[in-house]
Amino acid sequence: MATSQDADSDMECSDNEDGYYDYNDYYNDEDSDIERIDPTRVDPEYFDYKCLSEEEVERLLNETVESLSNRLIISPSLAKVLLHSQHWNTNEVIHKYKENPQQTLIGARINPPSPPKSILFTSTYLACSVCITTQNIDKFFHLSCAHIFCRECWTTHFEVQISQGISTAISCMAKDCIVLAPEDFVLKHLHHKTSIREKYQHFIFQDYVKAHPELRFCPGPNCSIIIHSSEIKAKRAVCTQCKTIFCFRCGCDYHAPTDCQVIKKWLTKCADDSETANYISAHTKDCPKCHICIEKNGGCNHMQCYNCKHDFCWMCLGDWKSHGSEYYECSRYRENPNIAHESVHAQAREALKKYLHYYERWENHSKSLKLEEQTLEKLRDRINQKVMSGLGTWIDWQYLFTAANLLAKCRYTLQYTYPFAYYMDAGPRKELFEYQQAQLEAEIENLSWKVERAETTDRGDLENQMDIAEKRRTTLLKDFLDV
Repeated sequence: MATSQDADSDMECSDNEDGYYDYNDYYNDEDSDIERIDPTRVDPEYFDYKCLSEEEVERLLNETVESLSNRLIISPSLAKVLLHSQHWNTNEVIHKYKENPQQTLIGARINPPSPPKSILFTSTYLACSVCITTQNIDKFFHLSCAHIFCRECWTTHFEVQISQGISTAISCMAKDCIVLAPEDFVLKHLHHKTSIREKYQHFIFQDYVKAHPELRFCPGPNCSIIIHSSEIKAKRAVCTQCKTIFCFRCGCDYHAPTDCQVIKKWLTKCADDSETANYISAHTKDCPKCHICIEKNGGCNHMQCYNCKHDFCWMCLGDWKSHGSEYYECSRYRENPNIAHESVHAQAREALKKYLHYYERWENHSKSLKLEEQTLEKLRDRINQKVMSGLGTWIDWQYLFTAANLLAKCRYTLQYTYPFAYYMDAGPRKELFEYQQAQLEAEIENLSWKVERAETTDRGDLENQMDIAEKRRTTLLKDFLDV
């Protein structure tokens, strides 16, 4: 339960050095009943993927390259260029090659140029059109476009491009020529440039992975793991090395049930309107009964005033006793049915009012996650004291931390239901979603209340509430997680 305090009290988040408060743990909990059941049947967030090292991904890419190289009878380096241009879709490359082999191999240009007359030489010496230096003909090289330049100019060209972070997009030096330089051609001209070669190979590997729809770099800090999945969906991926959870499709923070495009729109809008929304982000409100100033210092939205003991909802300030039946009204935004006939200014005010409704709840659950982390830190200290006093072992009290991790997992999902609802069109589907959202929110607040009273809550009652909350969350995702 979140209780009221003096508004000047100062509470800082504690570092979670022991890792108990990490809802990633609940996702990976091998002892969880949910995980023992076939996840493909009961978990709407499940999808099949593997966490690979860079060496394993190199082998995976090389197998694709070798297969295409053998089928089209082309060099592996050229096969890489073609695969990268078609996002590593082998069938698409073969289809284009069968339609027009010559056009495919020289860079898929519409009107390939004729070889320049300078290449039809009779002398053993040639002047480079870039550096105007006359050299022996064996010092000159060209790509499939037949634009010929000396070795030193090619090397300089590649060094400059690589220093700017360019790798797979390095093209011929000739003006307006879009023919790309294959990997072996570039490396041949950098054979004495060890550091540049390494930088190039690092950049080109990153480009290959980013262009491959079945591969995704783990966004965790300093993590080298790459996720591989044939299911290109906005599903939850968990890195086995750094435990980062993210959306496989877009690589951003996991955001179910909101899809990738909608969450980007929402985050952009929040950033643009942050100053407008700042006034609602204060930590204090007045008790609706005795009007004393109250600070929210816990994650639960069921508040009890320490002065008059009045129970109320932090979000709408309504009486908590009748809140259970009216929770749907608290989370739902009531559209003005006549807004289309109002003035432009009235419509603008209504749009702002709607946005603030959803933003306040989005921000509130984000803060609740942080406040509940503080609550768990205090709980952990108390449990540690009990263990030191011989009142059970850590294993005996582990269910409390499992409950807290599940609470964080459910609240995280609930937070992301608000941008989803904000962009939904009015109608029966939105009404059903808001009903399920409200049911989930009610059960989460019940769970939060019990977790904050964990030491005095009956274990069976707490575990039953955990089961109910997770079923509400799973049901909502099954019905609305569109991937």
